[in-house]
Amino acid sequence: MADGEDGCPAGRERGPEPGEEFEIVDRSQLPGPGELRSAARPRAAADGWSAPILTLARRATGTLSASCGSALRAAAGLGGADGGADGVARAASKCQMMEERANLVHMMKLSIKVLLQSALSLGRSLDADHAPLQQFFVVMEHCLKHGLKVKKSFIGQNKSFFGPLELVEKLCPEATDIATSVRNLPELKTAAGRGRAWLYLALMQKKLADYLKVLIDSKHLLSEFYEPDALMMEEEGMVIVGLLVGLNVLDANLCLKGEDLDSQVGVIDFSLYLKDVQDLDGGKEHERITDVLDQKNYVEELNRHLSCTVGDLQTKIDGLEKTNSKLQEELSAATDRICSLQEEQQQLREQNELIRQRSEKSVEITKQDTKVELETYKQTRQGLDEMYSDVWKQLKEERRVRAELEKELELQVGMKTEMEIAMKLLEKDTHEKQDTLVALRQQLEEVKAINLQMFHKVQNAESSLQQKSEAITSFEEKTNQVMSSMKQMEERLQLAERARQRAEERSRTLQQELGARSGALQQQLCRLQEQCSSLEKELKSEKEQRQALQQELQHEKDTSSLLRAELQQVEGLEKELRELQDEKAELQKVCDEQEQALQEMGLHLSQSKLKMEDIKEVNKALKGHTWLKDDEATHCKQCEKEFSISRRKHHCRNCGHIFCNTCSSNELALPSYPRPVRVCDGCHTLLLQRCSSTGS
Repeated sequence: MADGEDGCPAGRERGPEPGEEFEIVDRSQLPGPGELRSAARPRAAADGWSAPILTLARRATGTLSASCGSALRAAAGLGGADGGADGVARAASKCQMMEERANLVHMMKLSIKVLLQSALSLGRSLDADHAPLQQFFVVMEHCLKHGLKVKKSFIGQNKSFFGPLELVEKLCPEATDIATSVRNLPELKTAAGRGRAWLYLALMQKKLADYLKVLIDSKHLLSEFYEPDALMMEEEGMVIVGLLVGLNVLDANLCLKGEDLDSQVGVIDFSLYLKDVQDLDGGKEHERITDVLDQKNYVEELNRHLSCTVGDLQTKIDGLEKTNSKLQEELSAATDRICSLQEEQQQLREQNELIRQRSEKSVEITKQDTKVELETYKQTRQGLDEMYSDVWKQLKEERRVRAELEKELELQVGMKTEMEIAMKLLEKDTHEKQDTLVALRQQLEEVKAINLQMFHKVQNAESSLQQKSEAITSFEEKTNQVMSSMKQMEERLQLAERARQRAEERSRTLQQELGARSGALQQQLCRLQEQCSSLEKELKSEKEQRQALQQELQHEKDTSSLLRAELQQVEGLEKELRELQDEKAELQKVCDEQEQALQEMGLHLSQSKLKMEDIKEVNKALKGHTWLKDDEATHCKQCEKEFSISRRKHHCRNCGHIFCNTCSSNELALPSYPRPVRVCDGCHTLLLQRCSSTGS
């Protein structure tokens, strides 16, 4: 399957892509159908597989051997003839491509059938270590590589099946998440690894057949990547798409992290498919059992979907009941408020009626007075006019007083509602400040515990330092003793050398005297020789003592070097102690700063109770907004794009809605947060306009 799997003709040489391993198999090395049958018979007794799989395996092996033989014959014939052999080579290449397509279709059928049967026997959920699943991906890779064109560049030749798979992103918008997640994986460095990761993700989404169908339908785009006789350009591509639909039943749990997808070996293992069964009845019973299991799993899946829908409906009913109770509470509160307003309106009407009655009584009294004055003082016209003007002025004043009383009543009602709202806001603020104080106290207790731990560590270090200093003093005393002993040994050595020099001088003088008196003092010479021999023996003994003293001196030097090394270690421990003391001082500074910050926060909290205007602005900004849950939002509020692994969810701290990173990348300082927090683009522009209007 060297040339047949890659989809290239026999006479064309192509370099292997980096990260892939393929081997060229000779026809003589391929096993024949008889050998495969003899190898498959002992396995049939142990494994219970169906008979059609063995027939398909025999067909595949036969067509593989035939295709390899035709490819070798075509390669041998290309070197002989030039002009007349072109047509023969083309026909041979077309036949070879047809055989390769048939082989790949048979292998795909085998791999899918084996995969489904193993999934039914083990369970519908499969892992990446499952051998039939790995072989399915290998066969799928060979199908996608069949007839693939080689792209030449300045670096070299490039041949990868990830190029056609990238077209699915343009043709099907649902595949954008797969393409982006594959490109963002840092472990993948080659195009072959990205293509394998794309196949893994498509199988996990159960949309591999849909994506390949969309890709095969647009053959005008595939012609840029495949040869005209390739599998993806012919009818066998639609056959493979139909076979892949059956894989939607499986649940694949494949982890891409830690998988070396760049350097996988694309060799098909035929040992999984060359298995037989003892009789056909067992295969039929196995098929019946698989059908029953399929029906059982289908019913279980339907029950699971129905239970999920029932649970969703139950949650919706609970939510509706909660909203209904909230609405009833709001309705009762509104009715109470309406009743209170109606009572106030009734009181105002009664007051207006009293004022009207008083004014009517005063008008009647004035009318009676005017009548009496008209009857009694007809002659005094001027007085009556003045009285009439006074009465008119009193009436206007009473009307003005009545209007002012009505305005004051309305103002008092508005002030009453505002005071109630302000009291509620103050209660909320005090609760929030109490929570922050509790959190700050907990942090202070944690800092104190850390300081106690550091204090205990410093005490332990000081005790160890004292022990080491005592050891240093003992070592110094030992060194002093060794030095004194060395001095004594040096003094003894000097005395021995002086005695030797004296003996040598005596021997020299004696030799001179013996030379002068050689004839007369022979007897004295013999005595002197005896004395010289005795002195030589003493000198040898002194030399031996000197060597022993030198060895002791070398030993003392070694001990002194060891003591110096220990002194250096003690100095290192002193440095570590100093560093620990510095760290203690830094931690003490941090603790003091945190205590000062806590004091400042306490002052700030005491002062914040007096800032009612900021609290009103915060409540106005937060009025009517609710904090959405992560499960309720599936698309961005602004750009309406679906959230995925690469496009994460972010809350706007002003309005509470959920946006993507591009629509909520701005940060502003809100009155309810001490630091700048994330806000959406709409709230960002609105808050900036509000700040500019307040600043102007």
